[in-house]
Amino acid sequence: MLIYGDDTRWTPSEDRYEKMPYRRVGDSGLKLPAISLGLWHNFGDDKPLQTQKEILRRAFDLGVTHFDLANNYGPPAGSAELNFGRILREDFADLRQELVISSKAGWDMWPGPYGFGGSRKYLVDSLDQSLERMGLDRVDIFYHHRPDPETPLEETMAALDHIVRSGRASYVGISSYSADLTARAQRIMRELGTPLTIHQPSYSMLNRWIETPSPDSSGPAQGRNLVQTLTEQGMGSIVFSPLAQGMLSDKYLDGVPEDSRAAAAKSLDPEWLSEENLEHVRALNEMARSRGQSLAQMAIAWTLREQDGGQVTTALVGASKPSQIENSVAAIENLEFTQEEVDRIDELAVDAGVNIWAKATESTD
Repeated sequence: MLIYGDDTRWTPSEDRYEKMPYRRVGDSGLKLPAISLGLWHNFGDDKPLQTQKEILRRAFDLGVTHFDLANNYGPPAGSAELNFGRILREDFADLRQELVISSKAGWDMWPGPYGFGGSRKYLVDSLDQSLERMGLDRVDIFYHHRPDPETPLEETMAALDHIVRSGRASYVGISSYSADLTARAQRIMRELGTPLTIHQPSYSMLNRWIETPSPDSSGPAQGRNLVQTLTEQGMGSIVFSPLAQGMLSDKYLDGVPEDSRAAAAKSLDPEWLSEENLEHVRALNEMARSRGQSLAQMAIAWTLREQDGGQVTTALVGASKPSQIENSVAAIENLEFTQEEVDRIDELAVDAGVNIWAKATESTD
């Protein structure tokens, strides 16, 4: 039962596992819900803790068992893990075994030369801090948050291997690595005996880089795209920003709302909302309506479709209120696309220049 605003009367829904599909992560034994909840936005100190509780409770009631964090989520950096840790103790203490909790390190976290990148020192120190903030002895998944061209790949992968062997994480993964770099990283990890389990790339109808073949046919990925490489390497995938930072919702169809990310210049550049891009978004919205879905629901469902070479394991969504996670989870009610729909989406879903993580991916190959 969930009664908003009342901390004492929530108990998990008994039917929480009946509708949500759970997909196996690559060749591992781990399964993730088709929809996962990311705490990048809306879980810092600028948001009410009670609202955060309501979002997490509602997500869990809907079968969302995976909560994704990082060391620098906030604001300020670290506050999302602190707030999540408090809610975990107060609401989910007896449910830890039913949750998959992840964290990451790679982007800037603290001043000086040891607070960013892919060094063993940074990754281990950062995870120790994350565990302390959340009140945990381990996370289920720990990621290197981005490639680091200044640190040998062997050192970064050895750090991930150490993290698993030390009991700090059950599984490890990478984020925003190219297909070739992913294949190289997995080769190292298999030699160490701790294979990478999962990859977290950005992906949406307006940001389709994971479908682009590697430019080097002689490289480790041998010209395959990231989706194909992950399948070949036995890895799963969790795609973030499936709504292209909110562009693939109905929020911007008629302009820029005052309370939107674009108006606040918060991870959505107003320049992306060009008339050309919006024409494509409006046409996609009409398609979604014909499918009986909102644009956001169709966009999420599309990322989860079967495609050449593999399939995305889970889509990572955000929410600023319980109704938003409800809307996202409703995407699972229609995950099928006809060939005609796929072809039409391919015509409309063109790159909109929204991949703000592209430099991190490109700088290492």
